[in-house]
Amino acid sequence: MSEADQVRDHQARCLVHLISLRMLAGGEAGTPPTRWVVVEIARATGAILAEAEAAGRAALAAADDGSRGGETFLRVRLDRLATAANDAIAAARAGNLAELRQHLYRFDALTSAIWTVHDSVYGPGRTRRPALRQVSPAP
Repeated sequence: MSEADQVRDHQARCLVHLISLRMLAGGEAGTPPTRWVVVEIARATGAILAEAEAAGRAALAAADDGSRGGETFLRVRLDRLATAANDAIAAARAGNLAELRQHLYRFDALTSAIWTVHDSVYGPGRTRRPALRQVSPAP
């Protein structure tokens, strides 16, 4: 299985969890989130984080060009995603539906951004390879 296929598989496994979060974000106004909602948000965001991280590892392995720039780039984005997940869980625990929606929308946008980066950098036919060094002609 190619690296692009692995990334697409991780992305596909996230879809069900993203749909679940979108449904939870659209909960009934004025009703505080139940304990089940808090647990479901924690489970879904955790699963999405795990899939995004695994896809990142697969993509970085494919790009293995010796630099750490790609790893740092990915780590920063995963940290932002984890922060958004924690903020959503905290808002759900506090019973603040408006804040919960805001954090889930941000989590959704950050997840989409991670997959967009994976698709554009590591999509079909785009697996990075080390750059060839240009050799100056001998004088």
